[in-house]
Amino acid sequence: MNRSKKLEIVEKLKEVFSSSAIVIVARNQGITVSEVNSLRRNVRSAGSAFCVTKNSLAKIAMRGTEYEGLEGLFVGPTSIAYSSDPIAAAKVLVEYVKTNSSLEILGGMMGNSHLDADQVKALASLPSLDELRGKLIGLINAPASKVAQVLQAPASQLVRVCKSYAEKE
Repeated sequence: MNRSKKLEIVEKLKEVFSSSAIVIVARNQGITVSEVNSLRRNVRSAGSAFCVTKNSLAKIAMRGTEYEGLEGLFVGPTSIAYSSDPIAAAKVLVEYVKTNSSLEILGGMMGNSHLDADQVKALASLPSLDELRGKLIGLINAPASKVAQVLQAPASQLVRVCKSYAEKE
C-alpha cells in the first residue's frame, strides 16, 4: 500500500472517530470474507458501519480524538463498528457474535466512556433510538385517545337509552 493510500485511509478513519457517537472494536480472527460482507450488510441496514482496520493506521487516526483511549484494543486482526446511534451498532454485533464465534467484541467507547465487552452487550439489550421514539409517541398519544373515548362514552350511552325507550313505545 502506497503512502497516499495510507493517508487517505487515515483521513477517513479520523473522520469516523470525530463524528461517531460510538466505536466498538472487535477481533475478527478466523472470519471469512463472505461472513464479513454479510456482517457489513447487517450493520449497514441498522444505520451503522463496519470496517476491518489496519492497527497502525487506526492508532494514527485516533490521535487527538476522544477515542484515543482505544489504542490498547488494536492488537491482532481487528475491526471497528461505528454509528451515530449508540445502540444500533452494539445490537447488530452482539447478535452476530451469538451465531458466529469467530468475531469477538473487545470493547469500545461511547463519547468519553470506555466500554468493555460486557458493557457493550448490556448496551445492546437497551431499546434502540427508533423503539424509544415509538414508545414516547405512544405515551403521548395514549392520553389524547383516552380523553376522546371518555368524551364519546356519555353521548353513546345517551343515544342507547333514547333508542331503547323508542323501541319500547
